Amino acid sequence: GPGRAEMYAGLQELGVANGEDLKETLTNCTEPLKAIEQFQTENGVLLPSLQYALPFLDLHGTPRLEFHQSVFDELREKLLERVSAIALEGKVEERYKKLEDLLEKSFSLVKMPSIQPVVMCVMKHLPKVPEKKLKLVMADKDLYKACAVEVKRQIWQDNQALFGDEVSPLLKQYILEKENILFSNDISFLQNFFSPSPKTRRQGEVVQKLTQMIGKNVKLYDMVLQFLRTLFLRTRNVHYCTLRAELLMSLHDLEISEICTVDPCHKFTWCLDACIREKFVDNKRARELQGFLDGVKKGQEQVLGDLSMILCDPFAINTLALSTIRHLQDLIGQDTLPRESPDLLLLLRMLSLGQGAWDMIDSQVFKEPKMEAELITRFLPLLMSFVVDDHTFTVDQKLPSEEKGPIPYPSTIPEAFTKFLQENRIACEIGLYYILHITKQRNKNAFLRLLPALVETFSDLAFSDIFLHLLTGNLTLLSDEFALEEFCTSLFDGFFLTACSRKENVHRHVLRLLLHLHHKVAPAKLESLQKALEPTKQSGEAVKELYNQLSEKLELRKPSPAEVTETPSMELPLPTVPTPASR
Repeated sequence: GPGRAEMYAGLQELGVANGEDLKETLTNCTEPLKAIEQFQTENGVLLPSLQYALPFLDLHGTPRLEFHQSVFDELREKLLERVSAIALEGKVEERYKKLEDLLEKSFSLVKMPSIQPVVMCVMKHLPKVPEKKLKLVMADKDLYKACAVEVKRQIWQDNQALFGDEVSPLLKQYILEKENILFSNDISFLQNFFSPSPKTRRQGEVVQKLTQMIGKNVKLYDMVLQFLRTLFLRTRNVHYCTLRAELLMSLHDLEISEICTVDPCHKFTWCLDACIREKFVDNKRARELQGFLDGVKKGQEQVLGDLSMILCDPFAINTLALSTIRHLQDLIGQDTLPRESPDLLLLLRMLSLGQGAWDMIDSQVFKEPKMEAELITRFLPLLMSFVVDDHTFTVDQKLPSEEKGPIPYPSTIPEAFTKFLQENRIACEIGLYYILHITKQRNKNAFLRLLPALVETFSDLAFSDIFLHLLTGNLTLLSDEFALEEFCTSLFDGFFLTACSRKENVHRHVLRLLLHLHHKVAPAKLESLQKALEPTKQSGEAVKELYNQLSEKLELRKPSPAEVTETPSMELPLPTVPTPASR
């Protein structure tokens, strides 16, 4: 417990006797018992009725300390209630005057554990604690810790570094949580990174804590946004953009108008949030979003930096990309070209703004990125032609075949498609979402046709965690294809293994996929994959851990030697199955 000096800290300044005074009295007196009695009388609870009650308690063996303690606790509760009441009654100036006087009187006892709660309560209810007191609290670790968040906000708003120290571990935790979801061992096309609704995500621990720390304080809100911008610039990590939007919408949920009305992105984010909830941008909301973008006035272009960060949130990109794929399908049905669809053009405009966030904030040049005409006149029609190829093939399969035999599925990719994926960020993003779309449709032919284009993409987007997380989830729908040598060779040798050695995250995603689907893979292929995926000295802990889990699973699958020898020769598998490579 606290030291004796600590327990009575500050009593002397108030002219209240403490343990040291009693010690002194006893050291310098001739009749200790009389001195003790006198001390008790002078410093006891001054109630006439107690004069008779205390000896009665003594008879019952109740220590005086226990009695005084319970009286004290009772009084402290009453005092705390009174302070909270004062904070709500009378004219504003008067009530704060009362509280300030009370703080002046009680602050010297702030180190006394028994009185501290009262002092803290007074400060909590003061919108402006005197600067001098704040400095004293700040200088003392324990006092600072014991402070209510209302007081800490007053300290933080003038101490960015201290506030940064408090916020920093929360931001680290947030990023870690996101990465844990992306690398989770549960792989499913039903539940993925984008499944939780925006409302659910905002209930997360970090968002709630930050919301609580900010309260209604615009200055603190601005500081957090500044931290997020700086970290996004330093790391290019898009999860900071998600947090930027979640924080604003969390304050919106609580109807904190003090902040929402001054954040120029509020209405835009609110509208986009509704689209993210539906995973689709409908026409009415599209008009609304366009209104915000067109409404950016001369001299206020800086707001584009904030809007771009909101649009760079992976949940926003996901919604915009899914909506784009849906629009393209509708256009085919209507025989319309991409350039004739204003809704599609708006989606592309927002994708461009989101994808350009980092460059805009980095360069501080606030203007919308120029849309490349070729994206609309050449790339999107190319994607539409792939959809048409699928229709044609499906129809052909159903027609009675003449002598000419079945028409094979187109296997080549137009060179322009590959080039677009390498050189144009927006084209690459949409192309990847198209590949996710055909995988989800279990369209193996289209998937194998386009897969080679993913080996080299703009800024290695096809090897990014979000795409690989979604792809591995969708591939579970094609699980039966993993028994086929050709499919595995295209997927593993042709795509995943090209990057495994240079990209730790790809190594992890392949291992995740195999942990989930190993029982579907042909044994010979599994064996060669196990060799290819063996961790190197440079591999991180996560890779080694996953590899060990996989090896354990494969060990369990091997038949015991006894079973193998007992198989009669007649029932050996037919030679069409590739034989396992000899060890």
